[in-house]
Amino acid sequence: MRFAWIDLREVPARQIQAVVDAAVHARMAGVLSADAKLLGTLPPTVTRILADDGPAPAAAPKKPGGKEAKSAVEADPGNSPPAPSADVLLRTFTTQGELDALAADNRATGAGPTGTGTPVAGFVDVRDDRTLQLSCAGAMALPCTVIHFADPTKIPLEIVLAAAEPAEGKLVTVVDGLEEAAIVFDVLERGSDGILFTPRSADEVFALARLLQATTPQLELSTLTVESIRHVGLGDRVCVDTCSHFEEDEGILVGSYSSGFVLCCSETHPLPYMPTRPFRVNAGALHSYTLGPDNRTHYLSEVGSGTALLAVGADGRTRRVVVGRAKLESRPLLEIRTHAEDGRLVSLTVQDDWHVRVLGPGGKVLNVTELQTGDELLGYLATDKRHVGLPIGEFCKEV
Repeated sequence: MRFAWIDLREVPARQIQAVVDAAVHARMAGVLSADAKLLGTLPPTVTRILADDGPAPAAAPKKPGGKEAKSAVEADPGNSPPAPSADVLLRTFTTQGELDALAADNRATGAGPTGTGTPVAGFVDVRDDRTLQLSCAGAMALPCTVIHFADPTKIPLEIVLAAAEPAEGKLVTVVDGLEEAAIVFDVLERGSDGILFTPRSADEVFALARLLQATTPQLELSTLTVESIRHVGLGDRVCVDTCSHFEEDEGILVGSYSSGFVLCCSETHPLPYMPTRPFRVNAGALHSYTLGPDNRTHYLSEVGSGTALLAVGADGRTRRVVVGRAKLESRPLLEIRTHAEDGRLVSLTVQDDWHVRVLGPGGKVLNVTELQTGDELLGYLATDKRHVGLPIGEFCKEV
């Protein structure tokens, strides 16, 4: 599960208490500070990360025969200094020797350089190939590695993610804003395990919490029974071209009424006379609703480049996809009227052509021009009425 640490070190003094309160209230995973006293005031629900800005210790010298000498802490644990008010220490490493020392402390005693038993996370600033390779080594060796990338490209992050794929440790990436946080979480479809973020206000903490919670729901799809099909003449229909490949049993939900949708199939399956378009759904007439994230609908006429929609599988799984283009063209149209088990009417108007398809139970692919009364389709029944695409509790009748 992705998480966020809030960095207080550059938060203006007048904002610190509000940011701390927001971090606790929004259940941020951790708070980073150089002020141990401040960290000591935080509840145990928050991981307290103390920035230890002192120099990282050098690796312990090796005895003859290749064995490492014991550190001062290992040699005399009774001389350990008192534990800091922190759950994790964050120390910078700039060389392989410093990294080796941090890793050795964690392996040998489960303790940080102070010998208190506090786990140690490493921080590395990636500015060139040497520090990039060092960050990869840190991700493999430490329980947690915090990385700041000096350049805006995400290629170095991709390299670290690939290198650390078999590692058990967590990777935390420093971000400079909410937009970059969203990008970092998506890199290589896996993304960074966590982010380190310096908010400017409490509002940004709550916005980050909403970003972390942004998941798409599992939908309970219904079986719809076709009751009539009729040719309705010329009209405008919309093809939705997304920036993603659809799976064979995926499509988007489209319907004439906001209370019910049919699962329209993508052009992933082979067609005569033309190549497949696995990113496209020939969705329906321009007046139709389609379902997007956050339980919000859009008219197909409003869908365009940058619009976020839900890709929906035959088993009800969903994921967010982004529209790259929408094409509106005049074509002969076909109205499909269906009813749910509770008798609710679900209507869909699509292009009247054999290559337009919908999905049936089990992901069965059905050509719309070959549908017959009694055929079963997959759809989604919504209980909400809509105003400007948002759910609203008011009387609304659609016919």
